[in-house]
Amino acid sequence: MNLTRRTFLGGSLAAGLFVPRVRGAEPPSKLPVAGIATTYGPNNHADVILSKIVEGYAHDGGEGPNLKLTSVFVDQQHPKDLSRPLAEKHGFRLARSIDEALTLGGDKLAVAGVIIVGEHGDYPLDPGTGQKMYPRRRLFDEVIKTFKRVGRVVPVFSDKHLAYNWEDARHMVETARAMKIPFMAGSSLPVAWRVPPLELPRGCEINEALAIGYGSLEAYGFHAVEMLQCQVERRRGGETGVKRIEVVKGEAIWEAGRVGRWSRKLFDAALAAAPPYRQGEPEKLLKDTAAFYLIEYRDGLRATIAMAIGAANTFSFAADVKGQDKPVATLFALQESRPFGHFGYLLKAIEHLVRTGQPAYPVERTLLSTGIINAAMRGIATGKPIETPYLDVAYQPVDWPFAPGKP
Repeated sequence: MNLTRRTFLGGSLAAGLFVPRVRGAEPPSKLPVAGIATTYGPNNHADVILSKIVEGYAHDGGEGPNLKLTSVFVDQQHPKDLSRPLAEKHGFRLARSIDEALTLGGDKLAVAGVIIVGEHGDYPLDPGTGQKMYPRRRLFDEVIKTFKRVGRVVPVFSDKHLAYNWEDARHMVETARAMKIPFMAGSSLPVAWRVPPLELPRGCEINEALAIGYGSLEAYGFHAVEMLQCQVERRRGGETGVKRIEVVKGEAIWEAGRVGRWSRKLFDAALAAAPPYRQGEPEKLLKDTAAFYLIEYRDGLRATIAMAIGAANTFSFAADVKGQDKPVATLFALQESRPFGHFGYLLKAIEHLVRTGQPAYPVERTLLSTGIINAAMRGIATGKPIETPYLDVAYQPVDWPFAPGKP
């Protein structure tokens, strides 16, 4: 069974970022897009996504996506705001409203796509889950309001998880579906480098899977969920949804492992796929803030998100696949300094969405991932398992390339 996968073929390397190109073909014209951001400061998500459109993949004035940033709306002013100096330098419009960003003040859409970056900024926490209440639904609904006003829609991308609660996330997907809006969302992890370049074959039989994450249980936990999801969705039958999530912390982590509720063999394999971090036994390295999310899928698959804070500082994945003698594992590698090249590969997917009107991968992946992280956060808040009959999200995977080589 071949477990390695396709990568971007043909093209050029620009400051470590692979740029696909068709040999002998003229580059397509740049399509205008509007950027909608919660805030726009150095190295935040607005910067590492939107700035690549005007400054190039390496933020050095070189090659970038075939998109033109026509306008930007910023919800909150960053103390080191980049939107104004970049607007002066590159000539895009700083809009006072989302409607203005999409229409440039007229009665027709002036853009071919919309990029919503609802990450970073000073927003309150949900009292029930502790999740940051980024106004992603509000920003999305303002876009929808303009679409309805002008009687036309264009593709929309929404960065990271769809919302801080399930109801808003479902509303966004159902609205896009009803209005036939090409809609895509999610993390940069599925398109980041994989070392080794592991992609599970479509239709494989997965006995169990485990993903290691670190950092914030929600913000980084979501990345870990999407990393897990982009692999396990390729199992036989495709994705079927999740029926139950339980979060364990402290000594309960190791007790759950002893009784077989998560696989120590997979944990060790995923940990071994990552560069060495700290020496010692994980039992002694994990901090009190560590948490394992035990996930039961509707088709019987069991998977674990091991937020191994103290024992890991990278993202990695391992699975027990039928027909393999030992676990398959890979590191999901990121470029941890500017220009944060993995976001360039996310932009390739966004450009594909805008140019073709076809999402590079299904928004249902991010819908399910949003529901998983929300249920996990509720589990942490209540200390109880969370039954999730509403996460009956079924979809089929697609083949979309991730970054080739190493960062």
